[in-house]
Amino acid sequence: MAAKAKTRGLVARGVIGQRPKISRGLPAGSILRCADNTGARELRLIQVMGYKGRLRRVPSAAVGDRITVSVKHGTPDMRKKIFQAVVVRQRMPFRRADGIWVQFEDNAAVIITAEGEMKGSEIRGPVAKEAAERWPRIASAASIII
Repeated sequence: MAAKAKTRGLVARGVIGQRPKISRGLPAGSILRCADNTGARELRLIQVMGYKGRLRRVPSAAVGDRITVSVKHGTPDMRKKIFQAVVVRQRMPFRRADGIWVQFEDNAAVIITAEGEMKGSEIRGPVAKEAAERWPRIASAASIII
């Protein structure tokens, strides 16, 4: 009986495994701003990596998730290509474990390689703490971590 109470307490505090539960604010098809200097300007979310879904449920991503994106606006060599990216900001408010609600002005992502290395060399704008904790390369390139 005590074991059930402990697991319920973890769920109540918003922890799923090792990762905090974050409100998923970016469904498939969302338009994101590219926050790095790769030459892409606007990205469209195609798929969330590691998403286990249900019939007719739209995949959705949160801050720190690895996603598959296509470049909608940008330099001609980047356009119409598919890349992997990490969400660094989302407009939908999400609650942290300490009780603070966090919300950003825009939805933004950073393009990465298949190995998890950043394609660009700098990040424009703030980066959520949740994304910086999961992706150390992004944390080292970020100027502001909120």
